[in-house]
This record gives sequence, C-alpha cells and structure tokens, in this order.
Amino acid sequence: MPPFFKDDDFNFLTEIALGSVYRQAADVGEVLTTVDRIHDGKARSWVDEWTATADRLAQEAAANAASGRTCSAAGQYLRASLYYSVATYSADGTGDPALFASLWDKHRAAWDQFVDLGDFGGAVAERIGIPYEATTLPGYFFRSGPAAEPRRTLIFNNGSDGSVVGAWTDGIADALARGWNAMTFDGPGQNAALVRQGLSFRPDWEKVITPVVDFLSARADVDGGKLALLGVSQAGYWVPRALAFEHRIAAGVADPGVVDVSTTVLGHLPHTMIKLLEAGEREKFNRDMEWALKISPSTQSLLALRMRPYGVTTTYEFFSAARDYVLTDELIAQITTPVLITNPDNEQFWPGQSQELFDKLPGRKAIVAFTEAEGADSHCEPAASGIRGERIFDWLGEQIPA
Repeated sequence: MPPFFKDDDFNFLTEIALGSVYRQAADVGEVLTTVDRIHDGKARSWVDEWTATADRLAQEAAANAASGRTCSAAGQYLRASLYYSVATYSADGTGDPALFASLWDKHRAAWDQFVDLGDFGGAVAERIGIPYEATTLPGYFFRSGPAAEPRRTLIFNNGSDGSVVGAWTDGIADALARGWNAMTFDGPGQNAALVRQGLSFRPDWEKVITPVVDFLSARADVDGGKLALLGVSQAGYWVPRALAFEHRIAAGVADPGVVDVSTTVLGHLPHTMIKLLEAGEREKFNRDMEWALKISPSTQSLLALRMRPYGVTTTYEFFSAARDYVLTDELIAQITTPVLITNPDNEQFWPGQSQELFDKLPGRKAIVAFTEAEGADSHCEPAASGIRGERIFDWLGEQIPA
C-alpha cells in the first residue's frame, strides 16, 4: 500500500488506527480526515490533530451519555480512547514533559466510560485488582456467561507501549465473539501500573503471570484448566518467558515471537557505542549519546518513550537493561505448553525471531504466516484484524475446546 506518511512511525500508527475499525474502535472517515491535517514528521501536529478528534468525540459522548443514549456514547468513548492513545506516541517530541501522562489519562478515562456504558452482547465487564507483591495490578475482566459457570478464559498480555484499547481490538473482542471470557491487566511498566503506580518492566515475567493465574483460578466463572495467554509485541518475549515457569496455562500465543528484546534497540547503535556498552563505560556512553541526540530530536523523543517503562534515567541504563530480556535455550527448553507464533512479512522490530523461537521450542507448536499480499504484513499485523483474529482463535479453539 502507498504510505500515508514518509515518517515510518506515523505510517505504522495510522495502519493501527485503520485496523481498529474492524472492532469499531475507530471510524475510517475520522482517521482519514485526521491524518490529512497532520504535517508529516511533525510531533506537535500529530498530537494536536489526534487530540482534536478525540476531544470532539469525548464531548459528544458525554452529551449522549447525559441524554441516555448510552450505545452511541460507548462507541464514541471507545474511539476517543484509541485516538488519545495514538496521540501519546509523539507527546515526548513536543517538549512538554507533562503531555504524555495527560493524554494517557484522557485515553484511560474514555476507556473506563466505554467499559461502564458498553453493551458487550450479554457479557459483563468488571474492573479488577490483581494482588501483586505489596500492591495490586489494575485490569478488566469480561465474563461471557453466568457468574457460576466456569468458562474458557483469555488472558491478554499487552506489549511495551500498547494501549488498553489495543487489548480490545487485538484479543478481547475476538474472545467474546467466540464465547470466551477475557481479561487484560496492566503489568509493571504498562499503562496504569507505570503512569499511576510507577512500576517498571521486569524480565522475569512469570512473577507477573503467576499472580494473574492465581487470581483467575479462584473465580467461579473461570475454568482454571482452560486458560489461554495471548501476548503482543514485546509480550512475544514475556509470554514464552512466563510459560517456562507457569505451567497452568493451556495454550499460549506470541505475536510475534521474540527471543532477544534488545536487538531492536541495539541494532541502531554504531559498533563503537556497542563496545562502550560492553566495556561498562557508563559516563563516556552517556556523553556520546547526549551529543548524538542533540542533532536528532526525533530519536531523542523516541528514546524517551522507550525508556519510560524501564524506570531508568540514562541511555546507558536503558540499553543495559534491555539486554536482560532474552530467552536462553535453557529457558525455552522448559516450555511444555502448546504455543502459536505469528510470523508476519516485513516484521520491523524483531525480524527472523519468530522462526528462531519456533525452531527452538521443544513441544507442541505452530507458526502462522501473515503476508504482504494479504495486507497482513508488519509488526502485529496492524491492518489485518480480521484474518489475524480468525487464525489465532481458530488455533486456540483447537487447543482448548469449549
């Protein structure tokens, strides 16, 4: 497809917005008129135009809700939430350090209104808190049947920067349409756990998934023997990492497979900087990076976005921390759960790693291609929500029958 923008990030996010139309989290006309107003590569323009569209919808939704038109209000709040989340990706490029959190709060508030007002075809939506160490992880549970009837349940695991709306478009809506329960949660470094609680990423993700499984297994409306774990983007690392230790999951999906998270960031460093990193030359590394970022504001804003969930303040700490997120052969050998791995054409973040993970998995496994000819290429198949959901959930249905 001809790109909407020369800026790769703008184009990718536009494809995400258009793909969200399939699950009514966006509208084609709203997306196209918004991107038409944006100046290519200009962070402030990107933020302003998506925010303007979202603000308009949120205002209309509030008026509809006040008048009892809850169906329209819920749909508008869902779309507003998506557009606010799209705006957050360039917030750091505007020079306003408070803007990211402000936009994120608007995205979450609109989503919560959707959860409260939405009609989920008989399903019941519930805000939940999952006990985790000395605190709780916020999340959402969607029950598709009677309260006392245990059912198959999908656990949706977001990636490094996925919005809560992405959980709806990339898993929850598909699960509910097929009669599954579904839930999502904010793990350390994600969404509310990051913005409101200040929790940071951790590589040992089994310490996150095990409390989630404990929480679900205690519910009367969940069949603890029929749990599926679907992870997108960086969760293509977290899901297999968790499955190496948590064996109560009946089936797992990595979209895509990720063996070494750090390659997507280290690949942009020149060899001289890699040597400084490996030698532990903290001060020189940070100094050289500071000079390099002064001549590339776009890279500086991208790094701010990527560093935030790791809870670090310097580039040395960030690049060093990323190297901890790797699946060793020993870890992969511990995975006994059936696993499906997506393998899209033109994977731009972790190319080749889906096949690498598939080849190393010792147990029942499958790998599914998504091609450019189908319009289903690129990281997490952003413009192909339909066939993505069909292939993933057909496989899950075979592994975990109703």
